[in-house]
Amino acid sequence: MQLSNSEEQLMEHLWKLEKAFMKDLLESYPKPKPATTTVATLLKRMIDKKFVAYKEFGNSREYFPLVKKEDYFSKHINVLIKNFFNDSTSQFASFFTTSTNLTQNELEELKKSLMLNFKERKNERIFN
Repeated sequence: MQLSNSEEQLMEHLWKLEKAFMKDLLESYPKPKPATTTVATLLKRMIDKKFVAYKEFGNSREYFPLVKKEDYFSKHINVLIKNFFNDSTSQFASFFTTSTNLTQNELEELKKSLMLNFKERKNERIFN
């Protein structure tokens, strides 16, 4: 299941806060802040989609995410690779060097990150 842009924006605030009451969520938005009813409607939809849950404290609800940010975006990246890059991770990686505005330094950082991840995975296979 997918979130709308407005729901994703709200989830970003909730992921950052980890748990929050309505007032905390409203305060986390820049001005102009959305109406309380708008945020309440978004939360209701996100609860129905099983992205958010809450604990009740009297008349108040403390909301918290049920889905980790990394898991949500990982799923979307995998769909992107499948649909736009012919299910080819090498085409996806190549895209960063040919079709983005990444600087040489940013590309070097990306390379280091990939190499570190590669080494960690290789070590995991050896020891498991």
